[in-house]
Amino acid sequence: MDEGLSEAVAEGFQQQTQGRVRVTVGESGTGGGFRKFCRGEIHISGASRPIRTSEMASCAAAGIQYVEIPVAFDGLTVVVNPSNPIRSMTVAELRRIWEPAAQGRVTNYRQVNSSFPDMAMQLYGAGSASGTFDYFTEAVNGTARASRTDYTPTEDDNVTVQGVASNAGGLGYFGLAYYEENRSRLRGLAIDNGNGPVEPSAANVVNGTYAPLSRPIFIYVNAAALRRPQVAQFVQHYVNNAGASATRVGYVPLPASAYATYLQRAQRRQVGTAFGGRQAIGITIEQLLARRLVM
Repeated sequence: MDEGLSEAVAEGFQQQTQGRVRVTVGESGTGGGFRKFCRGEIHISGASRPIRTSEMASCAAAGIQYVEIPVAFDGLTVVVNPSNPIRSMTVAELRRIWEPAAQGRVTNYRQVNSSFPDMAMQLYGAGSASGTFDYFTEAVNGTARASRTDYTPTEDDNVTVQGVASNAGGLGYFGLAYYEENRSRLRGLAIDNGNGPVEPSAANVVNGTYAPLSRPIFIYVNAAALRRPQVAQFVQHYVNNAGASATRVGYVPLPASAYATYLQRAQRRQVGTAFGGRQAIGITIEQLLARRLVM
């Protein structure tokens, strides 16, 4: 999910409205957020992946229509302990570590690549309710949610930071924003998708070279709730301030013209998704902006 971005935007909104409109930002992972959203328990759901077909069906069954608003880009970052001599990995090497068949079998870096150190791996990653888990497993293993399970799963990126920072053989993954906050304690691996190693950075997310681990993040807004002035006011504030807030918390902002387009989408309550219930692995910002809504 995008709690960091949403918290930053909500804090600015509370200051602007002097607390007259109360906004609560909760943590439940993208899947948990969509479950609440499609039950009508919350008006806005942050998401680190597009809405799934099953979630679209749940919302439809409950009579809930939604406005899909991309708010920033992120680059999933694979991190290791700074003492680890590995500087980069290919996507195929990541697959050897994380695929279901690796469970209980691939436990040492030397098993992944003979040039890697003879060192036991300690793995940390996103919990199964997380959109980060969905995206990473599909980008690396080819199927969403297909993963070894003998790792430390968590919805709290601090657990991954602590685990990798305190174990020489630690390896984990999370969003670029969290890596930027913890650069002094971790090393982000360059990822080689066939065109040479590419460092995790905002610039490489923008130029499209950090594939397949770059992704858009979203908010989904209950279309009926947008008729309420307070909700419309907050969503307008969110879209108008998402770019500056994204930069501040370590995400990659969209072009100003994109935010103008998405604000218009919210104001007109244009419902639907541009993803048809599926991920778009390695999509660039330009490709995102070219997508059109479908019901």
